[in-house]
Amino acid sequence: MAIRKTKHEMPEQEPKERIKNFKEVPYGYDAKTAIDEAKRCLQCKDKPCMQGCPVEIDIPGFIKCIAEGDFDKAAEVIKAKNSLPAVSGRVCPYEEQCEGRCTLKKIGEPVAIGRLERFIADYEREKGVKNPKKVKSTGKKAAVIGAGPAGLTCAGDLAKMGHDVTVFEAFHAPGGVLMYGIPEFRLPKEIVKAEVEYIKKLGVTIKYDVVVGKTITTEELLDEYDAVFVGTGAGLPRFLNIPGENFDGIYSANEFLTRVNMMKAYKFPEYDTPVKIGDVVAAFGAGNVAMDSARTALRLGAKKSYIIYRRSDVEMPARNEEIEHAKEEGVIFKLLTNPTKFVGNDKGLLTQVECIKMKLGEPDDSGRRRPIPIPGSEEVIDIDTAIIAIGQSPNPLIPRTMKGLTVERRGNIKTDEDGQTNIPGLFAGGDIATGAATVILAMGAGKRAARAMDKYIKSKK
Repeated sequence: MAIRKTKHEMPEQEPKERIKNFKEVPYGYDAKTAIDEAKRCLQCKDKPCMQGCPVEIDIPGFIKCIAEGDFDKAAEVIKAKNSLPAVSGRVCPYEEQCEGRCTLKKIGEPVAIGRLERFIADYEREKGVKNPKKVKSTGKKAAVIGAGPAGLTCAGDLAKMGHDVTVFEAFHAPGGVLMYGIPEFRLPKEIVKAEVEYIKKLGVTIKYDVVVGKTITTEELLDEYDAVFVGTGAGLPRFLNIPGENFDGIYSANEFLTRVNMMKAYKFPEYDTPVKIGDVVAAFGAGNVAMDSARTALRLGAKKSYIIYRRSDVEMPARNEEIEHAKEEGVIFKLLTNPTKFVGNDKGLLTQVECIKMKLGEPDDSGRRRPIPIPGSEEVIDIDTAIIAIGQSPNPLIPRTMKGLTVERRGNIKTDEDGQTNIPGLFAGGDIATGAATVILAMGAGKRAARAMDKYIKSKK
């Protein structure tokens, strides 16, 4: 029987309908489609897909279970390595990770590994997640700072190793970027809550409204716990640093998306807390966060939503799926366009952005071709809201308040490959160590750090 060369399509909401709501865009595979897709897997002996998985899932193993119709076993295989599969199955850039190494790419499209992971996670949640087996306690204590993807992964793995784990979270709910930074239509909040509940069932305690560096110090945690992990993420937004950036109506993407999520604007009119954006919105940047912002603006009622980016479509860092969804929904892409000045009225409200057209020159330090202004190509665009989505820097609170901690030039905590800092017993991982990156890379960092922390804890007398 010939192998199907293309993935089975993912059913989705129609673009004209989905821009009117915040419901999740893809519906997910049904059981038959999942089984048929799983049967495309070649079950390669060298398992190249696993080399691209930061959280080390036995990918051929769980796919084989799906192909055989044993969904419960597939869930067990995934959960042995990944405690947040419903999250990673939705937001992981699997085309660059596991699927990017799939052998089937030589003849067509890779196996839809991400969609299959999501299917199993959703199947298990709908059926009822099994309570994890109790692990014999080591009598040792570990602290985790930050309940984002790195912290939750680290905490879950440490709990599986038998350690008593406490997570300290600055906000009133767990999840970090999963809860506050990713829109409802990409990652529903109920799914994040369900994943966190599983982490808690592993034996993890989460304490909220604790700002480490203010409420309590890192030094105090190191005195009380056998090892400490810092996973506070990248919460410091970067701006364009152009004239007029202080006008009312200009947000960092971090602030904009957090407002939408925390104020539950996605539940309007049930929650009468909409974020006011006007008729025309422009998101500056072309990563996943810029796409999230531009697409969210349409759902909040914007008549026009722009992506303004100084390079071409080839250099856009967002996932192809997110770019395509944005285009389908009517987001207007103004590429090779660079903002030079924001303009406002006498009330201090944003009204326009001045831009200049660009051309691409030789590659810069990032490996992408450097954008060069074209003299005489200036244009003015009327906008009501600007959302700056050009990246974020590591959260500075702990690096600034922890005496003796080695911090690199960009503000990230310096660690070795296992997350160990220069301070014994203090580990770090995710965006606080690498700068802004993907959820799955943060999860992988949390997993590596948990192993190293376990080794460190056991080495102590």
